[in-house]
This record gives sequence, structure tokens and C-alpha cells, in this order.
Amino acid sequence: MKIRRLLFLQWLFTLIVLEGASNFAQAQEIRTFTLEEMVQHAKDNSAYALRVKTIKENSYWQYRLFKSNYNPQLRLNGTIPQYSQSYSPITQPDGSIEFIEVKQNFMDLGLGLQQVVGATGGTISINTSTNRFDNFRPFPGEPQTRYSGVPVSVALQQPIFAYNRFKWDKKIEPLLYEESKREYVAEMEGVSVYVTQLYFDYLIAQVNAEIATMNLKNTEDIFYIEKKRNEMGVTPEDELLQIELQVLNAQQARAEAQLSLEKTAFAMNSFIGLNQSSKLKLVSPVDIPDFEVDVDRAIELAFQNRAEAIGFDRQKTVAESQVAQAKGDRFQVLLNARYGYNNAALNFPDLYQNPNTQALVSLGLSVPILDWGRNKARMSMAMANQELVEYTVDQELINFQQEVFTQVKTFMMIKDRLKVSKVSDDVAQRRYDIALKRYQTGNVTITNLNIAQNEKDSNKRAFYTSLKDFWEAYYELRSLTLYDFEKEELLYRPDLD
Repeated sequence: MKIRRLLFLQWLFTLIVLEGASNFAQAQEIRTFTLEEMVQHAKDNSAYALRVKTIKENSYWQYRLFKSNYNPQLRLNGTIPQYSQSYSPITQPDGSIEFIEVKQNFMDLGLGLQQVVGATGGTISINTSTNRFDNFRPFPGEPQTRYSGVPVSVALQQPIFAYNRFKWDKKIEPLLYEESKREYVAEMEGVSVYVTQLYFDYLIAQVNAEIATMNLKNTEDIFYIEKKRNEMGVTPEDELLQIELQVLNAQQARAEAQLSLEKTAFAMNSFIGLNQSSKLKLVSPVDIPDFEVDVDRAIELAFQNRAEAIGFDRQKTVAESQVAQAKGDRFQVLLNARYGYNNAALNFPDLYQNPNTQALVSLGLSVPILDWGRNKARMSMAMANQELVEYTVDQELINFQQEVFTQVKTFMMIKDRLKVSKVSDDVAQRRYDIALKRYQTGNVTITNLNIAQNEKDSNKRAFYTSLKDFWEAYYELRSLTLYDFEKEELLYRPDLD
């Protein structure tokens, strides 16, 4: 029995160990990404990208709400029921007051179809309504229930010389919605720029870790060689100690490079939505797209596609609407007109028998006679604001054009610099390889080898820094123009939205 128990415990322990090893292996799974794959993953999964998508959705429903204001509205209104029970003072024929118990119920129900007249800012409606009154303690001979109602009526409410918000909303809201759609694409390209920064921070840390590991191995090999030479009496003790110190420094450099790699991996995983235990291996995007960017074409695309171009028109339109509102607030004139039929009866069906004509026309106005310059100040302020907006937009147009111009020139300069950095990296690497072989044969001093190594490392880092600058500038150019120059296609297409 004890043997069986021991075998069972051994089997259980083995199972737990294997399960833990499996989980650890899964936790340490290495995921390989290219830059394009990482950018797309961030656009699909990062919290920032999801926030941008939510903002876009909110803008869509705001636009839908605006459009619904111009559609007919069918509304049902009423009070069902309104019951009251109380003692009320009732004046008698002789002038005395007697408190009589009153039990009543009043119900009203109305149905109306309303339509905004966007061109004038008025509202036209077709209505029908019914009222019912119940007196549960009627006087002798009086009916308990009475009805009144409006079988049908047509009403118009029309402001005159007033600010028409429906007219101006039709000009402003579509611009706001178009801005939001273009801002969404630009924000997603902004995700690309930020992910590129994180990608290369990690990639450079990955390269630094590889450099540190290789330098440590080479330094240890050199230390081994010099130690043998020291035993032969060729290498003096102080030089051997110097190389040993280099080994210690290389070990410290590798530890620091590994720590930097872990820190950048944490930042990358946090932003793009990966598990912190995920191990990353990033592919160096050394294949550079070969295309030229014309400055005038880039500026044209930016004004054609960017939200700012729509925003310039929208700012001017809003300023115009504020001037119109200031004019409309100087005085108020409101026209009310109603025509229809109404009736009263003891039975509900009788409401629709020979109803009486109902007509109403009223013209209300409110005109300030003495306002101590209030209207003038409001109007002057609106016009001054319109003038300020025009000057501001003109300056923003210049700044926007300058930004695109600068970005294009910067991109082309970085592209040329990258080619030089690549050649320098290859040359420095070959020089180091030759110097290492010559050192091993005793034809190069350790000092010259160290110089070659430092130049190799410096040019390697310079190449990856230039590579980072290129891809950041590449995605920034896409963000500024909303155009993919490599594939020659628009990133934002209104017809596909």
C-alpha cells in the first residue's frame, strides 16, 4: 500500500512539474514582428487606438443626431390620469361659502407631427388632441363625463429676422463630421509614428544587447589569448590586467543592455496590448522603400486630405454664424398661426360631428428701445472675432504649408543620410573583422583592435538611429498628407466610409 502511495505521489509530482514547465514555456514564447505587423497590431489592439475608434463612433452618432433634427417628429403627449379628491370652497347663490367634497379626473392626449423648415427656421405641425373630464360627484341632472378636443389643426411657428440655427448647422455640422473622420485616420497614423518609436527603442536595445554579448565573447577570447602570451612572457602583466578590466566592463555593459531591453519591452508590450511575459524578436526593417516625394504634390495632398483643411473653412463658417446670431439677437419677432377644428361633447364620437372652426394668428415682438449700447457691443464683438479668425486661419494656412514642406525635405535628407550610414556600418564591420584576424596573428596591437571595435559599435548604432529617423519621418509624412507614397494610394477615402 505504501509503495502504491509513493508511486501515486511521484506521478502527481511529475504531472505538476510538466504542467509548470509547459506554462513557463508558453510564458516565454518568443513572438516575431516586422515593423508593419507591429503597427497593425497596435492599430487593432492598443488602448489608444480603441479610444480613437470610440471618439470616431461618438462623432458619427452626433452627426446622426444633427440629421434627425430635420426629419419629421411624431410625438404623443398627454396626462393619464390626473385625479384629485379634496374639499373645495364653493360660493353659494346667497354669497356664502360651503366646503363641498370634489372628486374629479382630467385626462388629455395629443398626437402631433412636427417638421422643421430648415430654410426659414420655423416649425410646422399637424396636431390632434382629446380631453376628458370626469366629475365623480356631479350635481343632480349634470353629466358625469364631458369631452372636448381638436380633431385636426395645422400650426406654424416662425421667427422673423432671427438667427436660424438650422441653416447654420447645415453648414457647420457636416464640416465637423468630415473633420472627425479625417482626424481618425490622422490619429491612427499617429499611432504608427509612436509605435515606430517604441519599435526602434526596443530594436536598438536588442542590437545593443547583441553588440554587448558579442563584445563580451570577443573580449573573453582576447583575454584568453593574452593570458597564454603572458605565460610565455610576451604580454606584460599590466596589459593583461587592462584586458581583464575590459572583460569586467563588457560584462557590466551586457547587464545594462539586457536591463534596457527589458524596459523597452515592457513599454512596447504595455502600449500594443501584449502580455508582459511575451518575449519579442523584432525584424530590422532595412528594406527601404524607394520613392521620391514632390513638395508641391505633398502640399496639395495635405490640403486635400487633412482635417485641418476642413477646419479652416469650418472656423470661418462658425465666425460668420456668430455674426448672424448677433444680428438676430437685436430684436425678436415671432409669428404664430393655427387653423383647425375643435368641439365639445358628452360622448367621444360626437367630437367629430360638425366641429367648429378654430383659428389663431399672433405676432409677438420684443424690441429694445434703450439698451445703452448692448446690441452694438455684441455686434462689434462678433465682427471683431470674425476678423480675428480670418487672420488666424491665414497664419495657420502658412504654418501648415511650411510644416509639410519641412517634413518632405527632412524625409528626403534622412533617406540620403541612411544610405551613407549603411555604407559606414558595413565598412566599420569589415575593418573590425580584419583587425580581429590580424590581432589573432599578432600583426595588430590591442589598442588598434579596441579602436576598430569602438568604431564598429558606433557606426552600428548610428545606422539604426538613422533607420529609426527614416521610418518615423516616413509615418509622419503619411500622417501629414494621409497618403501612402510607396503604394500611391489615399489613406482616407470618403466614398468608403
